[in-house]
Amino acid sequence: MAVKISPDYIDLLNKAVEREIQVSLQYILQHAKMEKLVRRTLPENILLEKTTYDAVGKILKEISIQEMKHAATIMERIYYLGGQASTKSGKITIGDSLSEFAKLGVKAEEEALTLYRQIIETAAKMGDWETREIFEKIYNEEEGHLFKFQEYTKFQDEKDEPSKAALPEWRKIYTTDYFDLLNKAVSAEITGIIQYTNQHEKMAFLELRMKNTALEAISENNKAAVVSKILKDTFMQEMDHLEKISERIYLLEGEATFKPDPLPVIGNTAQDFLVLDHALESSAITLYRQIIAEALKRGDTTTRRMFEDIILQEENHFWTFDDFVR
Repeated sequence: MAVKISPDYIDLLNKAVEREIQVSLQYILQHAKMEKLVRRTLPENILLEKTTYDAVGKILKEISIQEMKHAATIMERIYYLGGQASTKSGKITIGDSLSEFAKLGVKAEEEALTLYRQIIETAAKMGDWETREIFEKIYNEEEGHLFKFQEYTKFQDEKDEPSKAALPEWRKIYTTDYFDLLNKAVSAEITGIIQYTNQHEKMAFLELRMKNTALEAISENNKAAVVSKILKDTFMQEMDHLEKISERIYLLEGEATFKPDPLPVIGNTAQDFLVLDHALESSAITLYRQIIAEALKRGDTTTRRMFEDIILQEENHFWTFDDFVR
């Protein structure tokens, strides 16, 4: 390694990882909550196919995905420098209106820009030009996010008027313990997203290592490369699951959690990753079967069907990992 790397430097880069994980989850959960907020649309706009809420919801999802890509890029650099990328997240705050989302986004992006200026300056002093270039590119994109959020900070939100009507009978099935159960699924999906993203970037570093067999050399491929692609595809599906489950919770007037459970575990080798991910998918399938059974008992057909679709993909993930660990 041409640049001498200190633990403090890796800690500084990991602050960026934790911030990127934070805002990615924050924005995707805000995007999911936007479906609930659409109901506040001004009466004169009710016939429009697209409202401000729809437009901002689209922006939040796009930025969330870009932030997770930032996290992945920084993770990969940390592994290349010989460090261990963080699986933690900064403090997430969701808010309850479009203007709140925007103000929270402005705050998060301003804090990120301050941190990234520090990293750019530190990287320059150390002669770590690659890291400096990475953060200069990310800095430019974060500025774009900041300007976009600033456009909506003065938006006049519609106010919710407390309903005086009695709670309809069909709504009484959505109790606190039911939301707690659904939020276990949210937590499981967040764990998968962080775990698979981190492993994918660690795997990208492993891909650079020498091939161990003649077949790997001839095919210019190895186990790490194969598993890396599996993890990327799996991660994208887990992001979709997180969006759907949290959106359902918000539509039912609940609040989605933003904490991973169980905590993500990374491992050190391709085989470690596969064993850990195999176990994670197994526990998710068990949980989702429990949710399907509970939804069936309560007559919550929409939630049941959603999890029946999700569990098919989770079972596919399980069997994909199973092919490697048997």
